[in-house]
Order: sequence, then structure tokens, then C-alpha cells
Amino acid sequence: MSRSSSTFKEGYNRALDIVGSVGTNVDLPTEVCLSQKLDVSRTTVRGILAGLQDAGIIEWSGRSKRVLRMPRKAEYFPISETESIAEKLPSLFMEYLFSDELTPGTMLRETDLAKEFNVSSTVIREFLIRFSRFGLIEKTPNRHWVLNGFTREFAEELFMVREMFEKTCFQQFLAGDADRHGEAIKLRPEHEAIAENIADDYLLFPRLDEKFHRVWIDSFGNRFVQDFFELISLIFHYHYRWKKHDELERNHNAIAQHLEIISALECADTNRAMVAFLAHLEHAKETLLASAVWDGNT
Repeated sequence: MSRSSSTFKEGYNRALDIVGSVGTNVDLPTEVCLSQKLDVSRTTVRGILAGLQDAGIIEWSGRSKRVLRMPRKAEYFPISETESIAEKLPSLFMEYLFSDELTPGTMLRETDLAKEFNVSSTVIREFLIRFSRFGLIEKTPNRHWVLNGFTREFAEELFMVREMFEKTCFQQFLAGDADRHGEAIKLRPEHEAIAENIADDYLLFPRLDEKFHRVWIDSFGNRFVQDFFELISLIFHYHYRWKKHDELERNHNAIAQHLEIISALECADTNRAMVAFLAHLEHAKETLLASAVWDGNT
């Protein structure tokens, strides 16, 4: 299996965890055992072992796989690279709508989307069915899907629900340990990189925005909240009918608000973090209603 595949990278990360647990000058388990532990094929296991040897983490000779040193944090593949295409599909689909500026009434064909994202028609169909429950897309008699329009009333109701569950998620996140806070704090460099080159990179912000909010959404551990957040992302993070004239300014302001939350977390000031978060939510609502074009409006 290619070392660029998500399966390899996820298995490699798990192998690093195993190395860290057994310690140095100890042999790793057999290839069969590693295949079971890592949930990958023996061919992939051999690729992982070769990668560990290339990095100087193990010495591999025949059946001997002796650990030479502990892995470093920087040697792990980022989560974004260990996700399968199916797992990335929500974001990819949002970006597809966002970049192509598809309008209400656009026909979405499963075969075209499957080819676009290099997944099976079954994966695409299941994904579209999930979104169809909210009325954003619907199946037509000729078996194609149609992208419906978004009304202002729909967005206001949706935002009300977002506020309810995201406040709860963030409150639990703040009450958690420092490791959880660190997941948000470590996103500072990505924010600063976009901010420093905002004129060229402001279109990179929607994905970072989703990634930042997912820190507390995912840590909440509620499958229904996670499922609903994909819809939230479609509307509020990747809305394809934003007015373009203030897009750079909108994203720049949102980055500053994220950095204020991160600064509060770095200082372990949960009260300040909550105030900054609530201000960010309120600004997001005001921005949406002022900067989006809804059906029936220009």
C-alpha cells in the first residue's frame, strides 16, 4: 500500500503508539499480531515497519524489530491526513459547492459526484440522503438530486439550534482538562499564517473555521451533534451565496475572534474564553444575516 494513503498513515500513527508503550530495546510483536492490532494487512504492516526503520525508530532484521528510540510528536501524521476520503467527504462536498457557486435548482448526479470525489456511488448516495433530511437537497422522480434554496427564516432557525448545542459543547470543553484545550491552542499557527497573508489566503479560512469548532464539537462525543454540525458547516462555513465584497474582512475578523479564544485558553482563563466564544457566535449570526444572499433577495 502506498505510504501516501490514509490507511497507511493511520496505521503508522498507531504503530508509533505501540512503540511508545513497549519502550526501547524491546522487540515489537510479530507481523501477524501487528496486523491485528493495527487493523491493516500484513503488506501494510511491512510498509509501516520499513517506515519506522527509515526514521531510525526501530532496527528491523528478519523477525527482530527492536525499538531503538521513542517516537517524537512531530513524527505523527496529522489527523487530516489519516482520514479516509469517505470521512473527508462532508468537507470536500462543501468546498465543491463553495468553489463552484452552485445555485438553487442545480441538478446533482450521483455518478458525477462519485467521479468528482473518487468514491463509490453508494457512499455518495448515503451522504446525500443524510442531508436530504433537512430539506436542503431532495431526490427527484428521475433519480437525480436537486439542490434547494436557503431562506433567511431557515437560517435563523438553524442558528438558534446551533447556539443551543454549541454552547453546551463549549461549556463541557472548558470544564475538561488541559489536553483538550491544547487541541484548540495548537491551531494558533494556522490562524496566524492565514492572518499574515490574508490578502492571498483568506479563502483558506472556511476549512480552518470548521476544524476549530470541531475541537469542542467532537470532544462532546454526541453522534447526533456531530451529524448536525455537518449541516451547520454547509450553511455557515461554506455557504456558496455569500456576498463577495466583504469576504476578506469577514474572515479576517473571525480569525481575530478565534485567536482571542485561543489566548484565553493559553492563560487558562475559562471565563474570558466563554465571553470571547459567545461574542464570536453572535458576530457569526450577524455576519450571516448581513452578508448572505437568500432566495428572493438580491
